Amino acid sequence: MADPSSYRPKPGEIPDSPGVYRFRDEHRRVIYVGKAKSLRQRLANYFQDLAGLHPRTRSMVTTAASVEWTVVSTEVEALQLEYSWIKEYDPRFNVKYRDDKSYPYLAVTMNEEYPRVQVMRGHKKKGVRYFGPYAHAWAIRDTVDLLLRVFPVRTCSAGVFKNAARTGRPCLLGYIGKCSAPCVDRVSAEEHRELADEFCDFMTGRTNTYIRRVEKQMAEAAEEMEYERAARLRDDIEALKKAMEKNAVVLADATDADLIAVAEDELEAAVQIFHVRGGRVRGQRGWVTDKVEEITTGALVEHALQQLYGEETGDAVPKEVLVPALPDPVEPVQEWLAGRRGSGVSLRIPQRGDKRALMETVQRNAQQALVLHKTKRASDLTTRSRALEEIADALDLGSAPLRIECYDISHLQGDDVVASMVVFEDGLARKSEYRRFQIKGFAGQDDVRSMHEVITRRFRRYLAEKEKTGEWTDGEVPESTEDGELTMAGTLTEDDGRPKKFAYPPQLVVVDGGAPQVAAARRALDELGIDDIAVCGLAKRLEEVWLPGDDDPVVLPRTSEGLYLLQRVRDEAHRFAISYQRAKRSKRFRSSPLDDVPGLGDTRKQALLKHFGSLKRLRAATIDQICEVPGIGRKTAETIAVALARSAPAAPAVNTATGEIMEEEPGTMGSSGEPVTMGAPDERRGQET
Repeated sequence: MADPSSYRPKPGEIPDSPGVYRFRDEHRRVIYVGKAKSLRQRLANYFQDLAGLHPRTRSMVTTAASVEWTVVSTEVEALQLEYSWIKEYDPRFNVKYRDDKSYPYLAVTMNEEYPRVQVMRGHKKKGVRYFGPYAHAWAIRDTVDLLLRVFPVRTCSAGVFKNAARTGRPCLLGYIGKCSAPCVDRVSAEEHRELADEFCDFMTGRTNTYIRRVEKQMAEAAEEMEYERAARLRDDIEALKKAMEKNAVVLADATDADLIAVAEDELEAAVQIFHVRGGRVRGQRGWVTDKVEEITTGALVEHALQQLYGEETGDAVPKEVLVPALPDPVEPVQEWLAGRRGSGVSLRIPQRGDKRALMETVQRNAQQALVLHKTKRASDLTTRSRALEEIADALDLGSAPLRIECYDISHLQGDDVVASMVVFEDGLARKSEYRRFQIKGFAGQDDVRSMHEVITRRFRRYLAEKEKTGEWTDGEVPESTEDGELTMAGTLTEDDGRPKKFAYPPQLVVVDGGAPQVAAARRALDELGIDDIAVCGLAKRLEEVWLPGDDDPVVLPRTSEGLYLLQRVRDEAHRFAISYQRAKRSKRFRSSPLDDVPGLGDTRKQALLKHFGSLKRLRAATIDQICEVPGIGRKTAETIAVALARSAPAAPAVNTATGEIMEEEPGTMGSSGEPVTMGAPDERRGQET
């Protein structure tokens, strides 16, 4: 591990101008390439105290052994040079998009004397028109098969073409009318190229022109009583329309645009791109990348733009590129795109309308791609086994933790404090074992104290279940369990021969948090006399693993399957806690004195509130007035009046900015029917943890 101070440039050596820099390791291999508006300011960020650097940046600067830079005139030149160097050196610490070259394109080789339509993969060639990319090669062949009726362009290989020219006989497609057979001079090279141009025009979205032209030819053939020719033209029209139907119109006005969406977590990001030409989705592609550097969504978008358009020119770069976040700064990127296209390019975030709706679709695709990638990764048995082994090695456990339990605390500014427990066995979620807790030992916000209470209650139940099953041999009777502490547990059953609930101890307890939460969990286990269960914490900010009593965390490699598994466990606990906390908060907000009236359902509650306008006016109503509401009898009205009389009257609505008591207006009720108290913005806003 190198000390960055050993190769830090001297003060004043680094120029204060735009440029591109390269970090090299001890073997002179380029490990990172970056660009900067000011090389001096950017490089200074890498040579600060290592403790203040992001773990991924810290790993890069300690792997490097030297740094060099190249000064350029503008930020656009820096962007171009950065892209060129990344392609040339393939640095290990730069973002790398995988699977870019695996997508098939529909290609028309306009650089040949007789252009050919075919499926192409890999790097794009000069003089070839590309359409797509498509998700599958068969989708291209289906489209081409339909269009060859109208645009009979050559599709054969060079060998087949030469053999047909030598023998004077065309291939099968030439006989059935799906090739104009230039190999045997049925059409000239100029006529065949014109067919290829028309094929390309149709694929770029200029469809109506050709359909109207064929319809006119069909009408003329019918007038001249050439019914066979008219029928063939009719079938051509149907083929064109069928090819068009494969790509529904998603944007009006024949828009040409690319939409880019990003879904990401701490370690990986999925990018999805929809290519819209003539208002129709003509292609789709997606990548998954490791976030090997500390990077924002805008920077991910910038790298995606470089990957997409670094080798494109002309119409291959659309007039409009829609993104979820703009690079910072955006002007050089926009200018670079305009240079690739040869005219202006709009790079922006869609705000409303069809483009916003389509961007949401692309975003869902990106999210699904990331989930699918992680699911495939998690479902692999070998990968899961390696993850458990890495965790055991990193935490110095005696064996792989086949059962892992993770705990998380959630609240809203100290209200509705709850906790979650999720269980992973053999690296897979076991949702039937999930549990939820309400924090009862104290009021207010204290994550450390809450964690101590939850761990204590869970393992006190474990000791109690152990005694019930006859496994308790120490003669010590554990303390009794608090009633109602577990919201999802039923009674002990042994239908399958095994005890339920908390009878199984984990090999590893993971808590969402750092050293304080870990210490609280360890203290709770020690107080119960449990010393054979390992404890660790995963701090979300830097993804560090904390162990009890250690001053420094354990930093697992970024590519570690063990870290990936711990993250999935932690994220699942967080999701489960948040969903429970939101459900409790929602239920509390919906509570009303009318809930205590037996037999009064939601329909009649709504009828009462709609009739009187508010709970305050309902309280002031007489029994006879309550009986006027449809569906409310006298006995029910009396019960309602008694229930409302027992409940405390609602406080008046107050404008806290002026101190004014506001008159209640119809419809200004909370979800419970109570008047809403108008607090200042900061008082109404909370953050879930």
